[in-house]
Amino acid sequence: MLEVLISLLILVFGLLGMIGLQARAQLGTFESYQRGQALILAQDMVDRLLINRDAASCYVITTNTTSGTPYFGTSYTSTPACATAAGTADMQARAAADMLEWDGALKGAAEVSGGVQVGGLLGARGCISFDTTTNRYRIAVAWQGMASTVAPTAGDALATCGKDLYGAEAQRREVSVTLMIATLS
Repeated sequence: MLEVLISLLILVFGLLGMIGLQARAQLGTFESYQRGQALILAQDMVDRLLINRDAASCYVITTNTTSGTPYFGTSYTSTPACATAAGTADMQARAAADMLEWDGALKGAAEVSGGVQVGGLLGARGCISFDTTTNRYRIAVAWQGMASTVAPTAGDALATCGKDLYGAEAQRREVSVTLMIATLS
């Protein structure tokens, strides 16, 4: 009888361990899915910039790279418009439409349930900045992680998209793509 009770106790602890492992695996899967979605969104904007390269300066929204503002996505309420005289009027209109579509994608407009947008990342924000010294565009997507890890700026000082908007910086996630558009003559 004692052996059966000890066996049951060992089995219960094993099952509790498996439940904990399952919860951690689910969290890891969700974090991985979020990162994949962020990479897709970042690459989407890179493709849009490359297609409309003559009006690339129209896409730049993030002017304060220290705080990562302004940005598209969560809490963005403006209507994007080209602030520079780049390209033709049609190219500028295409840039404004691209930015509006990207803002919607960051907010989850691609998937709606019960009239509510549910397809986006948690608190997604998108930043597009331009470094005049290196002639490079930086497209970044930030979102809220489920568990604390390391602040994005610990590995990359330029990873400031949505900085200080997710509580602890270790909760913020960010992926970015750097793009250089050649000047052809």
